[in-house]
Amino acid sequence: MPSMIYSKSGLALTEQFESCRLTAYPDIKGVLTIGWGHTGTDVRPGLVITQEQADALLLQDVQNAVNHLNHLVTVPLTQPEFDALVDFCFNAGCGAFAGSTLLRLLNSGDYAGAAKQLELWDHAGGKVVAGLLRRRQAEAAEFNTPA
Repeated sequence: MPSMIYSKSGLALTEQFESCRLTAYPDIKGVLTIGWGHTGTDVRPGLVITQEQADALLLQDVQNAVNHLNHLVTVPLTQPEFDALVDFCFNAGCGAFAGSTLLRLLNSGDYAGAAKQLELWDHAGGKVVAGLLRRRQAEAAEFNTPA
């Protein structure tokens, strides 16, 4: 199967739900974050970056999600399905996606079942988070958009 790329529409979905902050901050789970939701060992307390650095980190992080999806998904996807899953992977983490029921259902050909799984990922710290629920609903809507 040929590798897919993240569309401008997909990137707009990610940016819609990620605010860009140029100073490191703890996210809802206490993970140090900067830019458009970037996390990692390079993020430390007090770190300040430029908008250009934030945008570059976003593209790097999105590409990581794209690479994982192209490796993990074994069934054909439409562009909207792919875009929804890249946003999900970017936000929830590629490791979480790799071991998910969502991926198992998708790779078995159960696209509808996979789409329904998205909305189950609306918790952080054991609680439903309204922003995550809205994001998962938007991902599900994107996933279900006709190509």
